[in-house]
Parts: sequence; structure tokens; C-alpha cells
Amino acid sequence: MTFSKFAFAALLAGSALMVAQSATASTTINQRKENQQDRIAQGVHSGQLTAGETARLERQERGINREERGMRAQDNGRLTRQDRRTLNHQQNQESRRIYRDKHNNHVG
Repeated sequence: MTFSKFAFAALLAGSALMVAQSATASTTINQRKENQQDRIAQGVHSGQLTAGETARLERQERGINREERGMRAQDNGRLTRQDRRTLNHQQNQESRRIYRDKHNNHVG
């Protein structure tokens, strides 16, 4: 294999890896959103979340979703590495809020 064929093969493999990572990152973000919505719904169903707690958590989820749409709009439908980091941080914070609200002594 000549150098140019080797370089082309390496470039092609690198491109495929980037596409796969991007798809995986989007799947992870979407899966976390779905899991958190399920956790909120379970908290409402079990009475662990009050109406006010639920409304606040849903409002915060909407804000994260709105921010994600804005990030994607800026980069032709894709999320940059920093965008994914930011969204992951926000989802971590939201996860902690859900946990705290479900495990406090307030009942719905």
C-alpha cells in the first residue's frame, strides 16, 4: 500500500469514528432526557413529587431542551464537544434536583 492510499484509509477510518461518536453522543443525551422524564413521571405517580416540584423540574427540563436546540441551530444540527459537555453538566444538575426532590419529606 502506498503512502497516499494509507493516508486516505486512515482519514476514512477517522471520519467514520467521528460520525459514530457524534451519533453515540446524541443518543446518550436523548436517552438521559428520556430517563429523567421517566424518573419525574415515576415520582408523580408514587407521590414523591409535589405539584410545585414537578412544575419546576419540567420547566428546567424545557430550558435544557431549548438550549440544546439553540446549540444545534448554531452548528448545522450538530453538537460540538463543548456543547455536549455543557449539556451533560446541566443534565447532571437536573438529575441531582430530581433525586433531592423525590427524597425530601414533601409528598404530592
